[in-house]
Amino acid sequence: METDFVYIITIMVSIIFVSIAVFQVLLSLGFPLGEFALGGYHKVLPTKLRVVSAVNAIILLFMGLVFLQHTNVFDGISNLPTHILVWIITVFLGINTLANLISQSKKERLIMTPLSSIAFILCLVIVLS
Repeated sequence: METDFVYIITIMVSIIFVSIAVFQVLLSLGFPLGEFALGGYHKVLPTKLRVVSAVNAIILLFMGLVFLQHTNVFDGISNLPTHILVWIITVFLGINTLANLISQSKKERLIMTPLSSIAFILCLVIVLS
């Protein structure tokens, strides 16, 4: 029963990561969503921040893969040190949640803080199980 619960949570976390990755891709393509990310200083991100968003999208997809691999939902890269990586990702999400909470952008605080906090809590449940 616990394994099924962890699988479901892992899939939920992966969906969150993929959703945020899609958002980052949209930012990197110049969609006017910049007020929801990276401090909210730009409606449309400048070129350097678009590159950052593209890299963020790749990192988010990797994060989802790490959790899927860690819980054996996906068995692809067996050499991946998932035990260490899931802890690093979880700690990062905790810090990211705090950063979103103190962002100057009201839109980032209202949208990204709950999203990152939900991801953080779900990841914490996974690493502690």
